[in-house]
Parts: sequence; C-alpha cells; structure tokens
Amino acid sequence: QVQLVESGGGLVQPGGSLRLSCAASGFTFSNYAMSWYRQAPGKERELVASITGAGATNYADSMKGRFTISRDNAKNTVYLQMNSLKPEDTAVYYCKTRAYGRHYWGQGTQVTVSS
Repeated sequence: QVQLVESGGGLVQPGGSLRLSCAASGFTFSNYAMSWYRQAPGKERELVASITGAGATNYADSMKGRFTISRDNAKNTVYLQMNSLKPEDTAVYYCKTRAYGRHYWGQGTQVTVSS
C-alpha cells in the first residue's frame, strides 16, 4: 500500500535551515507529483510546494525564494529545503501525493522556529 513517511523536523532558531525528507513506497514514485503542505495551530492546512514526476516545481508565494522542493526518483524520496526560517513557519509539515485516484498523506513532522 502507499506509504509516505516524513522526517527531518525539529526546533530551529529564526534564520536557520532545515531539510525535510519524505520517503515514499507502494507506488511508482517517478510517475506522480509530490507535494508538501503545512498546518499551523488554529489554521487550515496550506500548500507549501509541489513537484511533478519530471521535476517541475510550484511554490506558494510566501515560500518562494526561501524553500526548495526536490526529488530523487532513485531513492523514492522528496525533499523540502527550508532556509531563512521564521517563527510563522512553525507548523506540522506533511507530504502528500495523489495516486491511483486517491490522496495519500504522511503522518507529518513538526517544525518549530523559535529562539
């Protein structure tokens, strides 16, 4: 079955960096777009970035220039490099794909930006 497992979250100071990873299994990874979403306390889940199987990317406006999504199809893994982190980036970050007509989500990884 389709599984998505995020890792790499943690506590970081403002201005710092983190790289999130999402390991995928159970489907032909290279054929499907992958996305990162986030959900802050009391807020709706929002799209951070997405990447097609071929590597074309799309970002939410507030993340452009600070976040970079990438993928390694040989490792069935999608990454989110986050730089210049701000306290408002604090959220649970989720990996998502749509495969075989269904949406699949990982369990999420907590990112906390605080001094």
